[in-house]
Amino acid sequence: MTAATNHQWRLAHRPEGMIKTSDFNLVAEPVPELADGQVLIRNIYLSLDPAMRGWLIDRPSYVPPVQIGEIMRGLAVGMVESSRHPKFEKGDTVQGLFGWQEYLVSNGEGVTKLPSSPLPLSANLGLFGLAGMTSYFGLLDVGQPKEGETLVVSGAAGSVGSLVGQIGKIKGMRAVGIAGTDEKCDWLVDGLGFDAAINYKNGDLRGQLKAACPNGVDVYFENVGGEILDVVLSVMNSFGRVVVCGLISQYNATDKVPGPYNFAMVISKRLRIQGFIAPDYGPRVKEMITDFSTWYMDGKLKYRVDVVHGLDAAPTAINKLFDGSNQGKLIVQVSEV
Repeated sequence: MTAATNHQWRLAHRPEGMIKTSDFNLVAEPVPELADGQVLIRNIYLSLDPAMRGWLIDRPSYVPPVQIGEIMRGLAVGMVESSRHPKFEKGDTVQGLFGWQEYLVSNGEGVTKLPSSPLPLSANLGLFGLAGMTSYFGLLDVGQPKEGETLVVSGAAGSVGSLVGQIGKIKGMRAVGIAGTDEKCDWLVDGLGFDAAINYKNGDLRGQLKAACPNGVDVYFENVGGEILDVVLSVMNSFGRVVVCGLISQYNATDKVPGPYNFAMVISKRLRIQGFIAPDYGPRVKEMITDFSTWYMDGKLKYRVDVVHGLDAAPTAINKLFDGSNQGKLIVQVSEV
């Protein structure tokens, strides 16, 4: 027997500024009976990511925008409730872009069976999910870190930034994080082993950066954009690398955003600026899982999740990413493990 009802969030209209619950419709639909070759998945954890704001804008990007009336796209971890598919059995834990809903009937395409692990199921989003891929390949492949160099990470207390700084330490770098509260800065240093952390809201960001990075900045992992990017460009070393992961300060802007005023530094300091997206590295995900598992078991890598309960909370909870109130990887618990 399949579940009687599936609740799902469908896009009602495109947000202006911060996302609002009224931008979506909460729809209840019956779950159909399975046909041969299909599998029924119950969502357990739903990942909330800054990139979702971009998916709601009607413009060309690396993925098509979510269309009006469509289920909101989202990475999730779930469990197979019933199966008429040869590759899946009842009780399998799986991951994929299952969307903002309670259940998914799938033909198996894009559904990944997760291996057994001593870690909590939420680790597949907090450690091994998109945040893990983004931090691992963004720093190691794009940033090309070298032992003894200085790494600066903006949005450092978030799911990606917190991992980037720790990877930098593992690779012998000096890791400096930028965050928005003293509490987050303390966690970066005392909890994760960053060498220093800066609260950008305390003023004189350039002075704080110069004090925390006496030898300048070699690699800047960019999650924020705006004024912070401008200031970091002014303290970069020659031949430094800027890894552009996200520009979260701009995602909810309703007017045109000015470009960095210090962009001439790219010429005088011969900087390399490169953007990237995690899906480019999908074929290499096992590299990340192998290293992360080893580092975690050795106590070199830590993570934390910020769990919001209930699918109905998703449209409001996602704004925690943009107002800075999230503490680690933001996920929605849709159902019980």
